[in-house]
Amino acid sequence: MKSYSVVILISFGLTVFSSLQAKELSIPTGRVILTVTGAISNTNTANKTAEFDRQMLMDLDVITQQTETPWTEGIDTYKGPLLRSLLAVVGAKSDTLFVQALNDYNALVPVQDSYDYNLILAMEMNGKPMGVRNKGPLFLLYPFKESPELNNEVIHNRSVWQIKAINVE
Repeated sequence: MKSYSVVILISFGLTVFSSLQAKELSIPTGRVILTVTGAISNTNTANKTAEFDRQMLMDLDVITQQTETPWTEGIDTYKGPLLRSLLAVVGAKSDTLFVQALNDYNALVPVQDSYDYNLILAMEMNGKPMGVRNKGPLFLLYPFKESPELNNEVIHNRSVWQIKAINVE
């Protein structure tokens, strides 16, 4: 009887795992603010990209982070999804991200950074949505206060704001 129970549990476990892997992204109902392309397995457009509106991003693993940045005065409170949560949802299959801003500034960001630190795609600053004038709609934010070793030119260059697209390379 024990072996019969084990077979059922293993079979059930594989079914649940398969359905999680096959989960499709929903279609944005609001204005698209982020497009993810490249080596991803979960898409929601005919051209195999993943598009996100604000609500879809806020439905990911969102955290609030108090930190200072080299571009702002004092400590501010930022809120947004963890980058690693976004990468999991799209099924990212690479170790490098090409992050592009609205003004075509871009940076290569190692995926490992998102596991080593709580990188967020900041969408709110001090309780207000971030607009283009204040580094929005998305700002790749490293936890500078929590990890002072990040306060260097390499990381500053990776901290892209006004993000419009991420290519998983």
